[in-house]
Amino acid sequence: MKRIGLFDTTMIVMGGIIGSGIFINPYVVARQLNTPELILGAWIAGGIVALLGAFIYSELASRLPDVGGQYAYLRDAFHPIVAFIYGWTLLLVIQTGGMAAVAMTFARYFIEITGLSIKEGVIAVLTLVFLTIINCLGLRAGSLVQSILMVLKILAILALIIFGLVLESPTSKLISSSSQVQSPNTILAFATAMVPVLFAYGGWQTASFISGEVDNVRKTLPRALIIGVLAVVLLYLGVNYVCLSVLGAEGLAKSTTPASAIMTNLLGEKGARLIAIAITISTLGFLSQSMLTAPRVYFAMARDKVFFQKVGWLDPNRNVPTIAILLQGLFASIISLSGQYEQILNYVVSTDFVFYGLVALCLFRLRQKQNNKSEDIYKMPLHPYSTMIFMLTCWIIVLSTIYKYPLNSLIGIGIMLLAIPVYFFWKGKESAK
Repeated sequence: MKRIGLFDTTMIVMGGIIGSGIFINPYVVARQLNTPELILGAWIAGGIVALLGAFIYSELASRLPDVGGQYAYLRDAFHPIVAFIYGWTLLLVIQTGGMAAVAMTFARYFIEITGLSIKEGVIAVLTLVFLTIINCLGLRAGSLVQSILMVLKILAILALIIFGLVLESPTSKLISSSSQVQSPNTILAFATAMVPVLFAYGGWQTASFISGEVDNVRKTLPRALIIGVLAVVLLYLGVNYVCLSVLGAEGLAKSTTPASAIMTNLLGEKGARLIAIAITISTLGFLSQSMLTAPRVYFAMARDKVFFQKVGWLDPNRNVPTIAILLQGLFASIISLSGQYEQILNYVVSTDFVFYGLVALCLFRLRQKQNNKSEDIYKMPLHPYSTMIFMLTCWIIVLSTIYKYPLNSLIGIGIMLLAIPVYFFWKGKESAK
């Protein structure tokens, strides 16, 4: 039964994008681009790329309103092996690695707020276990928790923006930082800065995983994608504007925790505590969204008979893929305890953006295959040019990441390619029956 409406779906889109990065990443960008104009320009460019991605996924969702979303697009446009490689990488690298890192971030701030003398790994695992249980209770319970956390997250980010605008005079810092620092006239600097920007904007695609459970998916999911991404772009620009207003470009580049620096600057220790609470809520919301969406991919893999059949079990009472949810929670917990999650994050980008580019190619393939002129199909604006821009941007990011982190990127790509023999193992096992 399809139970998720426009509001909950929009909250899922936004929850998949906004994690803890927006509270930290602005300084990474500022270190590459040392003028306010270029810094804001990078975030605007990233927002445009994210919107192009949302438009692409909107058309694909209206063409293939099926459980698994991106997995289904790759399977139907190319070949089941391409979809399996994606699902395999999602489980072992992209989703669980990101969840482990965010869970540890949550643990750090939770301990800072409460003063508890408990190891970060223990808090991270307990958090993952709690959210796993919530999502096993049913889709409604999971989406309700996600929506509540997302609303709190939006309020926290708005509070940061409002405090910055009201308590600080923005014009002087923006003007002074522009006049004091020379702009680096290099394309390379801008391209390097786009890596953390696009990473911060990534995650809208996870809403497609639950497309089979969205009410009136052909209309609801495209609207949710566009509304959600637009709202995130505005929030991100607001945060960066306040960062530059309060700290200036030079001060932002020097602060590794810009959100905390802003609130401490404006409100003292009380401000630092408030932003710690905001970051805790934000990370918890991201984890909740991840728990809710990605297991639908593993469920779809099992249904296609290229994964453990038990993972495809659907709870008859709650209508959720319980085993798939438990599997993801287990892997994320193991990575949290391993202490290797930071290394894993270095090659998440090199694998994730490969599939973003491939999904853009799916649009070309599916338009050729389906040739569907139905009014129910949402159409990508300015296709094929806009689609090609998105696709090429994604693969430039992949190449930039490999260039910057060659060893970690090769590890990520190695895990991804390991899926090929595993796929043929499962197919051979199925044929032998």
